[in-house]
Amino acid sequence: MEHIGKLLPHQGYHIYLKQEFTYAHLQSLMQLYQPLIGNHATSLFMTFLSQYLTTPNPKKLYTHHSLMQLVNLTLPQIHQAKTKLEAIGLLETYQLDNENETVFTHQLIMPCTPMQFFADGMLSQLLFHQIGTEKSNLLYEQFAQGVNHDQLVGTNITASFDQVFHETPIAKDLTVKAMDVKDNQGPNVPETSISINELSQLLSDRMLPAEKILVPNNVKLIHQMAFLYQLTILDIEKAVVWALSDQHLLSREEFKAACLDLYQQFTPMKDKPLKIVNQRDKLQTKQAQPISRQDQLVRMLEEISPRELLEDLSNGNQPSMQDLKMVGDVMSEQGLTPGVMNVLIHYVMLKTDMKLTKSYLEKIASHWARKNVKTVRQAMTLAKSEHNKYQKWSTNKKPFYQKSVKKEIVPDWFKKQKQQQEQVEEVQQKQQTSKATSDVSELLRNYNKKKNHS
Repeated sequence: MEHIGKLLPHQGYHIYLKQEFTYAHLQSLMQLYQPLIGNHATSLFMTFLSQYLTTPNPKKLYTHHSLMQLVNLTLPQIHQAKTKLEAIGLLETYQLDNENETVFTHQLIMPCTPMQFFADGMLSQLLFHQIGTEKSNLLYEQFAQGVNHDQLVGTNITASFDQVFHETPIAKDLTVKAMDVKDNQGPNVPETSISINELSQLLSDRMLPAEKILVPNNVKLIHQMAFLYQLTILDIEKAVVWALSDQHLLSREEFKAACLDLYQQFTPMKDKPLKIVNQRDKLQTKQAQPISRQDQLVRMLEEISPRELLEDLSNGNQPSMQDLKMVGDVMSEQGLTPGVMNVLIHYVMLKTDMKLTKSYLEKIASHWARKNVKTVRQAMTLAKSEHNKYQKWSTNKKPFYQKSVKKEIVPDWFKKQKQQQEQVEEVQQKQQTSKATSDVSELLRNYNKKKNHS
C-alpha cells in the first residue's frame, strides 16, 4: 500500500477512546466482527484497548516497535490489520507530520452491539456471505435473548473499505467517513452510482410515496446493498417495489433478499452502470453465429434466467408463484447455477408432460450437486447419460420391499405379448423424442425472435 513506507518502528502513536467498552461489545467483536476481519485485526484492537485502559491518557505515546513486540507481528502485518479495523469502522487513524517526527492518533470506535450488527444491512450481509445462512441465523438467535475533535489533530488517513476487502462481491470507491456519533454505525457507505433523487423520481412515476419510502435508514440500506452487490438504479427500483408492503413500508429483509436475487441473475456492464444487463446481453458477443442447434440451445440456456425459461415454456404466460418458489428453493438448496437450473427445468418439463414436481426436481438436482455439475453442457451430458435412471425415478412407485415369490415358468405367449409391448413403448419413445425436438425448435424460434426485438 502507498503509505506503508511511512509506518516505521520508531514512530509513535496515541490512543483515544471516549466510549465505554462493554461485554456486549466484546461478544460482538469476537463472534461477529472476527470472522470478517481475522484474528490479527481483532488482536490489534484488543491490544489498543488494553493499552488505553491501562493508561487512559490520550497523550500517552507508544511506539510501533513496542507494538511489534507486544502482538508478535511484523510491521506489514500490523499495517494490514490496522487498515482492516479502519475499513470495517472500528478505528480511525490521524497522521500529524512535524518537522522531526510523524505521530499517529488512533481513535478506537466500539463495535456495534450484536443487535445493532444484525440490524445493519451491510454488516449482516457480509457475515452471511462469510459463514453462511445457518450459522448466521444461529448467532442471531443467540444474541436475540461522540468524538472529541480537539484530540484528533492532523489529516484523516483512515483506510477505505474497498482497499482492504477485495475478495467480497463489492464495487469500488468507498470512503469511510469520520464517525461523529457515539454508537458504531457500521461501514459508512457513501453515495455510489445510485442517485436518490433519480430513484425518488422513478418511484413517483409509479405513483408511490417516495418521501415515505426513502427515509434515512432505508436510504442507507439502499446504498449498502447497491454497493455490496454492484446493482444499478433500475435493479434497486425493482428490489424496492418488490419489498413494499400494502402500506408502502419497505421490508428490509425482503429488500435484501431481492437484491441478492438480482445479483445472482444479472451482471451490470462496467461501461454502462445505469443500464441493467442480463446474461443474455453479456454473452451475446461471445459467438456471432452458433454452429449447430445444439450450440444454440446451450447458448440460450446459459443466457436466460429460469423465470424467462418458464415463461417461454408456458407460451409467454407468467409462471406461477408456486413454480418460481419451487425453482428458487431447489437452486439455493442444491447450489445450482441459473444455467444448470435451466437444463433441469427443460429436461423435467419435457419428460413429465410440462409439469414441475418438486420431489423429482430435488432428486435430480441433488444428484447433479453431488456430481459437481457447474455448466450447461455438463448438465446436458449427464441428463443424457443418466436418462434411464431419471425415467425410473419419475415412474417407479413400487414399495421399498417386495414379497419374495417363487420363480414361475413364463409361457411363450406372455413373452410374445411383452415383446409387442416393448415395441409399442419404443414407438412412443420415438414420438416423444420427436415432440421434444419440435419443442426445442419452437423454443429456439421464440428466443431468437425476442433477441432480435431487444
